[in-house]
Amino acid sequence: MSNHACFAQALLSADSTCPAGLCSSNGADPASRFAVYRNNVQGSLINALTEAYPVVAQLVGQAFFNAMAGLYVQDFPPHSPLLNDYGQDLADFIQGFAPAAALPYLADMARLERLRVEAYHAADAEPLPPARLLAAMNQPDRLGQLCLRLHPSLRTLHSAFAVVSLWAAHQSDAAWPTFDLHQGQHALVLRNALEVEVIAVDLGAMTFIDALRNHWPLEVAAAYALDAQADFDLGQCLGLLLAHGALIDLQPHQKA
Repeated sequence: MSNHACFAQALLSADSTCPAGLCSSNGADPASRFAVYRNNVQGSLINALTEAYPVVAQLVGQAFFNAMAGLYVQDFPPHSPLLNDYGQDLADFIQGFAPAAALPYLADMARLERLRVEAYHAADAEPLPPARLLAAMNQPDRLGQLCLRLHPSLRTLHSAFAVVSLWAAHQSDAAWPTFDLHQGQHALVLRNALEVEVIAVDLGAMTFIDALRNHWPLEVAAAYALDAQADFDLGQCLGLLLAHGALIDLQPHQKA
């Protein structure tokens, strides 16, 4: 292992041993200076996780979150110089973290908050003018073969828990509305202008949106949605996507 790799490994280790070969230009104890540097590095990574997963931290308490994040930091070093990228697999870590087993929804909350970070930093795109979609809908013989392009920030999450309601309840100091935590929800996450929105949608809408993300034409996406939910309302779903700036273009489907 190179000196650089040993130094990097020691920075994230729980072992307080100072790497061999370090020296200080002013005569100070290298071990004490390295300990300060290591604490700063690990503290910065834990703070980055707290910023990215605020509701997760609120659900377990800051002390528990710091301890859990500290263990994560030791096993999962950063792979990017951007702190925004750090913690992409924290949800999977939480899924297998035994002390958090009493909160089975915690991993999905982490997944939702990671999608919010991704949406915030996604590329910009101009929303589709409603008039273009209206013009296309006035040509029903061609409408079904059109592909709708979605905003680059758009993400979806299928959860067995009411993570959207739980997330929303943590966004203000108001009294929590009544909801069943064990009632699954489908989450739509996207950036509308400068605001990242989290929206609960029904199964048909989620199936339709996922089909669009897989580049299926409108008629196929609608058929999948109707198979998933017999009362799926295409017009209502398109209206939702338009209202939140989720549609950016429409073009004829290119057959393989």
